[in-house]
Amino acid sequence: MAKKRVLIVDDEPGIRFGLRDYLETKGFEVEESGAVREALDKFQSFHPDVVVADYLLEDGNALDMLAQIKATAPDAPVVILTAHGSIDLAVRAIKEGAEHFLTKPVELPALLVIMQRIFENTRNRQKQLARMTKQAREETDPFLGTSAAIRQLAEHATRVLATDSAVLIQGETGTGKGVLARWLHNKGPRSDEAFVDLNCAGLSREFLDTELFGHEKGAFTSAVASKQGLLEVAHRGTVFLDEIGDVDIQVQPKLLKVLEEKRFRRLGAVRDLAVDIRLIAATHQDLAALVREKKFRSDLYFRISTIPLLAPSLCERPEDIPILADHLLQTLAADLGRGQISLTPEAYKSLQSYRWPGNIRELKNVLERALLLSDRDVLGPSDLHFDINADAGPLVESSDMTLLEFEQRLIQRVITEERGHVDQAARRLAIPKSSLYQKIKKYGIVVSRN
Repeated sequence: MAKKRVLIVDDEPGIRFGLRDYLETKGFEVEESGAVREALDKFQSFHPDVVVADYLLEDGNALDMLAQIKATAPDAPVVILTAHGSIDLAVRAIKEGAEHFLTKPVELPALLVIMQRIFENTRNRQKQLARMTKQAREETDPFLGTSAAIRQLAEHATRVLATDSAVLIQGETGTGKGVLARWLHNKGPRSDEAFVDLNCAGLSREFLDTELFGHEKGAFTSAVASKQGLLEVAHRGTVFLDEIGDVDIQVQPKLLKVLEEKRFRRLGAVRDLAVDIRLIAATHQDLAALVREKKFRSDLYFRISTIPLLAPSLCERPEDIPILADHLLQTLAADLGRGQISLTPEAYKSLQSYRWPGNIRELKNVLERALLLSDRDVLGPSDLHFDINADAGPLVESSDMTLLEFEQRLIQRVITEERGHVDQAARRLAIPKSSLYQKIKKYGIVVSRN
């Protein structure tokens, strides 16, 4: 667990030394300052959990400093000390946002008790906020359906709820990996803490660095202020990294250090910060293949794949499509202010015969489009406008179909879905483009670009 940080502000070096020595023996990380301006700079870079400040300072007083701190960090706790205390000054300090007001000489055990009470109140406020946010957000069930594939996922996910080990969720785009990650957090022991997510797809090394680990003021040209990274924000909670296969190879060792040592360093900093997180990662890519291609570190791969979960595609669970469609349809209808909406039996068949390359996300889009374009309370096949080849039927219509017929139909389907781009179709079919052209000629397939 990371140490609590205390900023001591006093113009007497002897008092600063005494407070620092005592607090460090109690396990705190301490910085000190003798003036208001210096203290404000250190507040921005050090991010203390509490400020302990003398009232009279070299270039101002603690109330002036308190106002500037509260302007940027309203919840920052400040304890004010003074050798010349008065009831009026104490009342004014509390009204302006000070947590406590103590007269010198300070009894150190009493100060410690006050600080511990402040930390406890802060933690309670954070937990209450997290609880309220969680209750306000409608939880989505990632296991809607009755198929063997989704029941197996539910069983495996339930087994790993209590562990803090990293989880790797694999599956095609749109299969609900993010929904599953949030379910794991909400149902686990860290549910009262932060859930921080980042989609790593296409992000540059520099952006990933500063987003994950943060930076100090002046670390690079545009770093005009210090910034907390997402790892620091998620302390004691969960970090969800979607599309982790896209994480830059130079960032991967830093992420590995967080998982193995529970420490990291902000960009431009000289000191490590301790952090306690649970990592949930997701990808639609074959990470093992990326390891073989030297695009993903093997040590990081083994570290994050301790607990693998596979989110099945809709093609693997066609029997679940009516259940999912009904749920999504009613949720969308409620959001749009519509009443009860239903689908005809023919509409269900149409949904089940489509291949759903975009999985649940595409299913939701198709149903939302149907609701927006139709005023009817019962939707049929004509209301369902698929993104790609909406009229396509199933690949296999009967067991009497020959292998050549199946190949012809598959090639025609993929070329149509790729809108006539033969190079893209060849990549999907995993064959050379020259071979695909030969098969197109063999089967007399018409290729039209649209």
